[in-house]
Amino acid sequence: MTPHAPVAPSSTYRLQLQPEFPFAAAAGAVPYLASLGVTHLHLSPVLEAVPGSTHGYDVTDHGRVREELGGEEGLRALAATARDHGLGLVVDLVPNHMAAALPHNRPLWEVLRNGPASPYARWFDIDWDAGGGKVLLPVLPARIGDLLGDLRVDSGNGLLRHGTQVFPLREGTAGLPLPELLDAQWYRPVWWRLARTELNYRRFFTVSDLIGVRVEDPEVFAATHGKVLELVRDGVVEGLRIDHPDGLADPDGYLEALREATGGACWIVLEKILTGDERLPAGWPVAGTTGYDALRRIDGLFVDPAGAAELTELYRQVAAPAGDRGGHWEATARRAAYKVVTHELAAEVAHLTRTAGRVCAASPALRDHAPWALRAAVRELLIRVPVYRPYRVGGERVLTEEAALAAKGTFAVPEESAAVDVVRDLALGRLGDGPDQRAFRARFAQTASALRAKSVEDKAFYRYVPLLSANEVGGEPGRPAVAPEEFHTYCARIARDWPLTGTVLSTHDTKRSADVRARIAVLSECPGRWAKLLGDVARVPAPDGQLGWSAWQTALGLGGPGGERLAGALLKAAREAGLHTSWTEQDAEYEQAVAEFLAAGPAGALQHTVAELARELAPHVRANVLGAALLHLAMPGVPDLYQGTEAVYEALVDPDNRAPFRQVPPDEKTALTRAVLALRRRRPEVFGASGTYVPLAAEGPAAGHCGAFCRAGGVVGAVTRLSLRLTEAGGWAGTARPRPPGRWCDALAGPDAGAVDGGRPVPLAELFAHRPVALLEGAR
Repeated sequence: MTPHAPVAPSSTYRLQLQPEFPFAAAAGAVPYLASLGVTHLHLSPVLEAVPGSTHGYDVTDHGRVREELGGEEGLRALAATARDHGLGLVVDLVPNHMAAALPHNRPLWEVLRNGPASPYARWFDIDWDAGGGKVLLPVLPARIGDLLGDLRVDSGNGLLRHGTQVFPLREGTAGLPLPELLDAQWYRPVWWRLARTELNYRRFFTVSDLIGVRVEDPEVFAATHGKVLELVRDGVVEGLRIDHPDGLADPDGYLEALREATGGACWIVLEKILTGDERLPAGWPVAGTTGYDALRRIDGLFVDPAGAAELTELYRQVAAPAGDRGGHWEATARRAAYKVVTHELAAEVAHLTRTAGRVCAASPALRDHAPWALRAAVRELLIRVPVYRPYRVGGERVLTEEAALAAKGTFAVPEESAAVDVVRDLALGRLGDGPDQRAFRARFAQTASALRAKSVEDKAFYRYVPLLSANEVGGEPGRPAVAPEEFHTYCARIARDWPLTGTVLSTHDTKRSADVRARIAVLSECPGRWAKLLGDVARVPAPDGQLGWSAWQTALGLGGPGGERLAGALLKAAREAGLHTSWTEQDAEYEQAVAEFLAAGPAGALQHTVAELARELAPHVRANVLGAALLHLAMPGVPDLYQGTEAVYEALVDPDNRAPFRQVPPDEKTALTRAVLALRRRRPEVFGASGTYVPLAAEGPAAGHCGAFCRAGGVVGAVTRLSLRLTEAGGWAGTARPRPPGRWCDALAGPDAGAVDGGRPVPLAELFAHRPVALLEGAR
C-alpha cells in the first residue's frame, strides 16, 4: 500500500468490530457508508484481544492485529477497499491497560513466571512489597483453602491448573508438594473478593481483569505502539481515538511521545470527559476530544429548565431514595464517591497511603503523621476533585485551598488534619521529585479519574434520575438544560480553539442512544403528563420508587415494548446504583421483585400506557431527534456517527448498544444525514478548520424556540427547540429570523430546490413549514 499524507476527517462512522462482524464484513459495508457521505470509518480496537471479545478493549497482544477479525491482512484489505471508495480509517487505541487474561497476556505471563527480574516487570505498576514479593491474582471462585483439591500441577508443561485456568510455574518448583509449590511462586492466586482491599497492581477503574500498562516508560511505549505506528506510517490508519488518557501516569508526556512517533501527521482525539466548564489543556498536541462535551450541550438545548425543575421536585417527593429526598445532585454524587473510595477503591487508597507514609518517614519535618490520618486525607481530597483528574499544569485550580479546608473539617482533632496539607502538596508536586513523590502524584491523579468514573458515571447516574436523558457521560443531571446563548458560546469557542475536535451523540458507551434521550427530554416540557402517567400505573407498585421512576422513563424512551432489553437495562441500573443490590452483593429477592414488576408493568400489561404517551409526544420527539442530528452534523468539529444512527436508533446500555452493524432502513433522519454529510464534503471551507461559527438571533414572541447559526458565511442551520411549549404558546406567529445577504438554497429539499434572495427577515412559520429543522446553502 502506498503511504500518503493523512487528511483530517470531515466525518467518521463508528463500527463495532467483533467476531460476528470482522474486517471482511466491514469491507462489505464500505459502499453503503461511502454513499452515506462519511469520509472515514472509525473502528473499535483492532489489536489482539481476549478470544471471543465483543468490544476489543481487553487487549492481549499489542504486536498483532486480531486474528478473529481477519488479522493484519484483513485490516489492510479493508483499508484498501475503503480507499477505493474515498474513505480512510480511524482506529481506537487502548494505551492504558490490557487484559490480565492468562495465558493470552504473554508479558504478564512472563512476569508471573520470572518475578520482578523479568524484563516485562517494567510493563506493569506492581507493588511487590505490598504483596510480600508476590502479585495478587484475584481469580478464584472461593478461598484457596476450599479449592486445594481442585488444583492440578502439570509438571510436563510447567503449569498450575484450576479448571480452565492456567498459571505458569516458577522454574524448579514443579516437583514441590502443593503447599510449598504455591508459596514458591511469584504470584498468589486468591478468592476474587480480595481484590477490593488487597490488590497490588494498578487496574482499569475497579476491573481487576484489566491491568494497567506503564506506557510512560519509553521501552513499553515502543513495544505497545509499534504495530499501530507501522499501520500509520503505511497509510493504513489515518487517525487515532485514544481510550481513557486520564488513566495514564503522564498524559502530557504520552501525547508528546505519540505526536513525535506519528510525525504529527495523524488526526488524534481523546476520550476525555470534560466536567462543567473544564477545558482541554491548550498545549496538548491533539485535535480535541471524542465529543462528550458536545453531546451535553446538544442534549441540553432541548431541555426546558422550568419543566426539569418541576420533574426534580416531583422526583424528590415520590421517588428519591430516602437519603436523597430534599437533597441535590451534588449530595448524591458525594455520597456515591464516599462509597466507592472506601469500598471499591480501598486497595488504591491503601497504596497511596503507603506511598505517602514512605515520603513522610524519609523526612524529619514530615514524620509522625498517623497512617489513618494520611488515609483519611487521601480519601477526603480524592472525593473533592471536581473533575476527572488534576494535570501537571493547573493542579491548584482543581485541588484548591477550599477543598483542603473542607477536607480538614472532617477531622475530629484539628492538629491531625495537617495530613491534608501533606497529601495535597504531594499531589501537586510540592514535596520534591523523588521516586515516591512522582509515584504518588501520578497514582493520585489516576485514582481520581477512576473514582470520578465509578462514582459518577457508574453509580450516581443510576441513583439520581429525575430526567434520565441528562444522565449521560459528561452530563450534569443537576443542571440538565443548556440555554441557547451557552450553546452558541461553546460552538464559537470550539470553532476558534479546537475546530477538528470530535463530536458525538451516541457511542458504544452511552447509557441511552440519542434518540431515546430525545424522547425522554420531551418530559421536561410536560411534567404534568409525566405525573399523570405515574398515577395511571400506580396500581402496579415497583419494589421502590426510584426503580419505578427509572423503569417508566426508560420504557418511554424506547417508545414501545422493551421486553428483555428493558429488563436487562433495569437490572444493570439497579446493580450499578447499589442501593438494594449490586454486582458483588446481589439480593436475589429484590432482583426477582424487579423482574416481576417489569413483567406486570412497563414490559407487560401496562406498556400500552407508555406507548400512548409516546404517540402523543411523537411530533415533539421528531423535532428533538432531527434538531439534535442537524446540530451534531453542522456544528464545529468532526461528527462521529455511531453505527445505525443515520436512522432513528433506539438503544439502551450495553450489550444492547453494541450489537453487530447492520444496514438500517432509511427514514427522514437518514435523508437529513445524507444531505448534511454531502454538504460537508462539498463545502470543506465552511466545515473545516477555518470554518467560523456565528449565532443568528430570531425576533418575535417565539424567538427562544429557534436555535440558528451561520457557518463561515456559507451555510445557515436552524432547529426548533422545546416544540411542545412552542405549540402550547401558539406556534411561530409573529416570529422571524434574518436571512443573511446573498442567494440561498434549501440543502434539505434536494438538488432541484430553487434559490431565494437573502437580506430580509424570514417568517419562521415559512422556514419550518415542512420540517422542524432547516439548512440553507449559500450560492458561491
